[in-house]
Amino acid sequence: MRVVYAVSDFMYLVVFYGLKYRRTVTETNLRNAFPEKSEVEIQSLTKAYFHYLCDLMLETFKTLTMSEKEAVRRCKFHDTLLFDRLYAEKKSIILVLGHLGNWEWAGPTMSLETGYQVYVIYHPLKDKNFNNLIVKMRTRFGTRLIPMKNTLRDMIKNKAEISATAFIADQTPNPANAYWTTFMNQDTPVFEGTEKVATMLKYPVVFCWLNRTKRGYYEIRTELLTENPAGMKYGEITERFTRRLEEEITKQPETWLWSHKRWKHKRPVNENQ
Repeated sequence: MRVVYAVSDFMYLVVFYGLKYRRTVTETNLRNAFPEKSEVEIQSLTKAYFHYLCDLMLETFKTLTMSEKEAVRRCKFHDTLLFDRLYAEKKSIILVLGHLGNWEWAGPTMSLETGYQVYVIYHPLKDKNFNNLIVKMRTRFGTRLIPMKNTLRDMIKNKAEISATAFIADQTPNPANAYWTTFMNQDTPVFEGTEKVATMLKYPVVFCWLNRTKRGYYEIRTELLTENPAGMKYGEITERFTRRLEEEITKQPETWLWSHKRWKHKRPVNENQ
């Protein structure tokens, strides 16, 4: 890992000062999300973000060669009591995460440290070779993948087993078919799918997030959003997730995916959410 982070330090210099990769997008997102911060603070946070982004990319590919022991040493559960209780009650669950911390390391730890069969909803890549590499990386420790277009079908097919299905739910959906809310001080479309699937299958919804405790080390934390999704009002689960993700981003802002064009869409005029 010392070699990994030495390469990451060099990569940061190239990406930030040489290529200037998505710096304008990142700076704009940060200014809009944190209007109270000075320009000096925004620039400092931008640098911290790109330094972390380089770490994240190399840590992700390091998954291909990590042992089980190293995987759980570098990404630990803060507390498995919630998982243990729900599993003992034979309840399949939905995990809802954001692109905060090294989300790629969460899957191996959950697969190795809990009794659940972990599934991750993913969007297959067009490049078959790169997609095969990503699939190999994500399934090394027993995690299974479900293509996004097959989400409900496969989850119904897997209903007989006790499973934990992870949705990374802070991506940008089609704005015409999204739930609109305010996220990080901006109008934001959010996927409705997580809430709809949870309500239909009556699976408890658990919010997961990763704290970076130091370079190369993370801690998985969990919080029950609802154990009875069918009893919730429309949008309530989505709002709970969005508000909690917002809180955790504010604590470690450099570890969220700011270079993504998350706010490229405008709220429709007739959208009143």
